[in-house]
Amino acid sequence: MKNKSPDFLALLESFFCEHLPVSVGASPNTIKSYKFAFRLFLKYMLEIKKTPADKISFKELTYDCLSGFLNWLETERNCSASTKNQRMSALLSFSEYTQNRNFEAASVFRTNAVRVPLKKCAHKLRISFTRQEVQLLLEAPDETTRTGRRDKVLLSMMYATGARAQEICDLRVRDIVFNESGTASITLTGKGGKARKIGIPAACAKMLKQYISFRNIDSYLQRHVFSSQIHEYMTVSCVEEIFKKYVSACKEKHPDKFLEASYPPHSMRHTTACHMLEAGVPIIVIKNFLGHVSISTTQIYAEVSQNMADKHLKEWSKKWFSTDKVPEQSVNSKSDLPDFLMV
Repeated sequence: MKNKSPDFLALLESFFCEHLPVSVGASPNTIKSYKFAFRLFLKYMLEIKKTPADKISFKELTYDCLSGFLNWLETERNCSASTKNQRMSALLSFSEYTQNRNFEAASVFRTNAVRVPLKKCAHKLRISFTRQEVQLLLEAPDETTRTGRRDKVLLSMMYATGARAQEICDLRVRDIVFNESGTASITLTGKGGKARKIGIPAACAKMLKQYISFRNIDSYLQRHVFSSQIHEYMTVSCVEEIFKKYVSACKEKHPDKFLEASYPPHSMRHTTACHMLEAGVPIIVIKNFLGHVSISTTQIYAEVSQNMADKHLKEWSKKWFSTDKVPEQSVNSKSDLPDFLMV
């Protein structure tokens, strides 16, 4: 007698508990986003299709069912096109996984999933700071306070490295090597656990070294470089609050600058890419510096407006220092929601 092939729910559990975190090495943010997408999908199946999670079969996942889910996201939950596409990406990833595990049952699901068209999104202009705005932002923290000193170094590091907020949060003392030349080599761990080593200018390296000594963590290699006021480990939300605090202060003090509605931490990464590109740094070097898999991603980050392109910046590395959240909503409060989908 043949062993029974794993069903939808069993495969969904192994997808989240084994495939994504172990086999793929997906980031916690990716897993969190995918879980939220499937909590919404199970809510849709229960409320609209009247099918609880433990009764879902692959034969029910038709083209009409999947496209209906996307329409439900738009009409009932007011999701944008980009959000709908993110939710569909989770279903596509799962469909590919299931096809390899249970081809006979899941191949139809995979076929239907790839047929569902992703909705075109309006192109969003990526936000970046001008060089003057960067300078004002770096001057904003009050270095006479412990928190202000931390924030000054953190903002400077994000500009000097082009690091993601999560990469800055994960940075430990062991990841930094100070060179005899006065510069420093930093190892950043990015998406999917991929590490890259980059260099930072001497001015920023000096500031970083002094800050680590100030905290007396030079010999504690496992310690995180940046900590919150109550925890040893800083979260992305804490970095977001730091950005919000100083951008708001700069907006109030300089109303003719910082004209965008908001500047998330990622805008500093985009700024680094833009300024490096304008300084003549080759695109392939910027790609490796930022840790992008594809050079097309770098080209998107490094979009430069015509006005900015007309400006000729001098050597970036010497002049710069001169002076997914996935909203957590209440879904599937009913008992049919599997435990492995809870964050």
